Amino acid sequence: MLITYRLADSVGLDSRILVNVAGGIFILPFFLFSAPAGQLADKYERSYLVQLLKIAEIVTAAAAILAFYIGDVYFLMVVLFLMGTQSTFFGPIKYSILPQLLRKDELIAGNGLVQMGTFLAILVGTIFGGLFILRQGGIELTSIMVFSIAAVGWLASLYIPKTIPIAPDLKVSPNIVKSTARIVANVLPYKEIVLSILCISWFWLIGITFLSQFPTYSRLVIGADEQVATLFLATFSVGIGLGSMACNSFLKGEISVRYVPWAAVGMAAACFLLYLVSQRPPLEPGAPDIGIVAFLSSWDNLAIVACLLAISFAGGLYIVPLYTMIQARTDKSRMAGVVACSNVSDSFFMVVSAVVTSVLLAMGMDIPHIFMIMSVLTLAVAIVIRKYVVNRV
Repeated sequence: MLITYRLADSVGLDSRILVNVAGGIFILPFFLFSAPAGQLADKYERSYLVQLLKIAEIVTAAAAILAFYIGDVYFLMVVLFLMGTQSTFFGPIKYSILPQLLRKDELIAGNGLVQMGTFLAILVGTIFGGLFILRQGGIELTSIMVFSIAAVGWLASLYIPKTIPIAPDLKVSPNIVKSTARIVANVLPYKEIVLSILCISWFWLIGITFLSQFPTYSRLVIGADEQVATLFLATFSVGIGLGSMACNSFLKGEISVRYVPWAAVGMAAACFLLYLVSQRPPLEPGAPDIGIVAFLSSWDNLAIVACLLAISFAGGLYIVPLYTMIQARTDKSRMAGVVACSNVSDSFFMVVSAVVTSVLLAMGMDIPHIFMIMSVLTLAVAIVIRKYVVNRV
């Protein structure tokens, strides 16, 4: 929101491209540091690592507060990189600890709760930040929110049950390139795991594409203010949370990916419908941005919200069975490494999304046509999943 509605103009940069750059900077640490993150998760007791990482999050939150007050876009990018780094080291622990704490028949529900909790947090953050960061006193309120959530996260981490280290004698390699290549190479022989990882990575490519476009889509296509952009982000988060929780109802605890290709078809169809309902005449120069009340008074605009909800709900149905399949098919001794490999793949796909989207925008393509491209590619992915993934896993 800061980039789209304030900072980009102040430094004379294209907000559409700068938003994608910000997304890429946040994701870059997942590509760089996932290998050592996986090794640390195997070497040390995982609840203790979570506590250390939550302390690091508090420090990063303090840096974010300073960056908000200074209002320097480049300092904010550094903070984004630090936040991405903290998340990189947390990811392998978050998913690899579940099989240690849950029974096999609890994994679908456990992953559903993790996904719902993640996107509920995104929902709260985007609503609060989106509505208040640009208002009078908004930086102070946002700063309090950021620091308080980090502190609550640390307190919650104290109650995570202790686990047994998987590989206490493991040596953590300082060579990032070599250790990343080794982690990927260790997973490659397990074809069903590799296929599931690639499917998950496609979900994150779609997710980062949409989430990074919402502010500029709201302002430059719809002609709406930051409240409408926040509504788009909130709708997307709610949809994924609902889809994640609905997964357990559909599968009733069974570990299966049979619905995944149909969920991908649902995402593709909803993406194409979003492209159709986004066809609007060019905005008049100097026209004021409309608010959320005016936006919701139009049936055409309500169709946009419905499409976003459908895309994200299908995304929740798509992602949970894939994570659960990986956990069920992977030995506990290899889980953190597999999650780290998944993070490397996810981050690569997301960085590709940021780069390609930025290039397409710089070449003059509008945002709705990017949605159409996502639709066509996701339909192709659905066909591949149906042919090669469902039958193999």
